[in-house]
Amino acid sequence: MIRPPKFFLAGAFAALLLGTAITAIADDKAPDRKVEGTTITSSHDPAVKITLPETAQYVGADRWDLYGFADAEIHVFVEADAQKKVQRLYWVQFEAFLPDNERVYKYPFIEKTTLAGLEFDVNRSYGPTNLKSRPGSDRERVFAMVAKAGYVMAAEQLNVRLVHLTDETKRKELMIIYGEDLAMSKTTTEELNKPGGQEKWEGQKTALIARAKERIKVEQ
Repeated sequence: MIRPPKFFLAGAFAALLLGTAITAIADDKAPDRKVEGTTITSSHDPAVKITLPETAQYVGADRWDLYGFADAEIHVFVEADAQKKVQRLYWVQFEAFLPDNERVYKYPFIEKTTLAGLEFDVNRSYGPTNLKSRPGSDRERVFAMVAKAGYVMAAEQLNVRLVHLTDETKRKELMIIYGEDLAMSKTTTEELNKPGGQEKWEGQKTALIARAKERIKVEQ
């Protein structure tokens, strides 16, 4: 996920909700990774299989030059209730800076986890989903795909963003965002933002990453 120039959006949900301010300038391209059932197979950068629960529904794929700086490929799955309200969102993104620039990804890797021997930067957050996407952002694309498939996002969401940098150049990433309807955790953004709510959020954070790792299986 490319960050905006001159400022940094703190937290995964800020990135998820706001995207960035630069408009995409390139035509769409054919996705490179293969999907069979609920398994995504990538032959490179990195070479992995990512398997989601059988209950997940494939929304689709998209690939384009993100802001003209990076090749971005996304695959989106959802689990929804009978009214097609999204209960769980699975957003898998393969991204690499284009050869005409020297940009690198700058994730902090302060909180980390490991999936199939691969190290991931971890960032978790919560908040409403109805903030307007920035034009050209990957978030704009994901939410448009979900809506086109007839699904409705939950009003509020918990999410965890996992990012793996595929080599020492720090120019290629695998990003996995797992989101849940906040109502399933029997709380609200308002409650978590109240005095004392941070303690409740700390407990939510621990449980959230455990659920993400249980539902998202990565194999090299």
